Amino acid sequence: MDIRLQRLTEWVRHIPGFETASPEPVSGDASFRRYFRVWQSTTGKAPVPFIVMDAPPEHEDCRPFVAIARHWRQQDIMVPAIAAEDLALGFLLLEDFGDHLMLPALAQANAETLYRQALDELVKIGQVSSPGDYPLPPYDEALLDREMALFPDWLLEQHLQLTLSNQERALLDTTFALLKESALAQPEVTVHRDYHSRNLLVLAGRKRPGVIDFQDAVRGPVTYDVVSLLKDCYVRWPEHQIADWLEYFRTAGLAAGLHRADPDTFRQWFELMGMQRHLKAAGIFARLAIRDGKTGYLDDIPRTVSYLRDASARQPALRHFHEWLCDRVLPAIEQRIGPVPGQESSQL
Repeated sequence: MDIRLQRLTEWVRHIPGFETASPEPVSGDASFRRYFRVWQSTTGKAPVPFIVMDAPPEHEDCRPFVAIARHWRQQDIMVPAIAAEDLALGFLLLEDFGDHLMLPALAQANAETLYRQALDELVKIGQVSSPGDYPLPPYDEALLDREMALFPDWLLEQHLQLTLSNQERALLDTTFALLKESALAQPEVTVHRDYHSRNLLVLAGRKRPGVIDFQDAVRGPVTYDVVSLLKDCYVRWPEHQIADWLEYFRTAGLAAGLHRADPDTFRQWFELMGMQRHLKAAGIFARLAIRDGKTGYLDDIPRTVSYLRDASARQPALRHFHEWLCDRVLPAIEQRIGPVPGQESSQL
């Protein structure tokens, strides 16, 4: 018996209009959270859908989500409204943004529109201050280090079963230091921290994306979210398209006062920030498979590591890392997981 679901059902049925609600599974994500759809019944009106979030308190703290959601909504960021909450139980009743994620909605005909809308929303997020009741944590040196360590710890050693020599560890240390230095040198903005096509929804009748999964927001580098979006771990675009969208965002961010960087500086920030992001993501995908049994994420590792290959190839200071990645890591990924995409491949 699903005790959490039973408690969630009892909780939501105490809310007016939901007395007979039967939660229907919608989805889970890479965390311990689960989501269910319920319908509010009002006499003389059509039923209205809502989402119930189940976030077990022993695994998930709802307070950042609630504080950020309320503050961002007040600042006109397109996040779901909170209709009811019980932080002790870990239940939230949320506005329903529907099921139309950006990723499956993408096609060549609509990509330009959807990405520009997502980039416009990102400029707005970057300008938002911290909530008064929840100062956003800094994307500091310690957090950057912990994230990059996921790559050797979970992907290389645990999943690929590679034994790293002291020389290889020194190479990684040098690479990580360069990436960290670049990240910390960037202007600081509000960072969603997981802004990509599976966390954005296409909303009917609106020209802005719905934004979800924002509870881990921090204050950090101006290029972090844009590289999450444009070098998405779940879909890959041709280089010329990425460059066009990045310049669109750079120009909009400049006008909004988020930075003062010229195109070359901004692109360099973007490239190195992307490497930090993809080291982290590749490690997380391996950890999700090993620790949590979510093996579907393994399929995203070859694409994610292909971004590392291509970005490091453009950095003379990272030549040794690039050669090691190509000679040592990519063959192991292809043997144990699957083929690594070529440089200009796209899924659309």
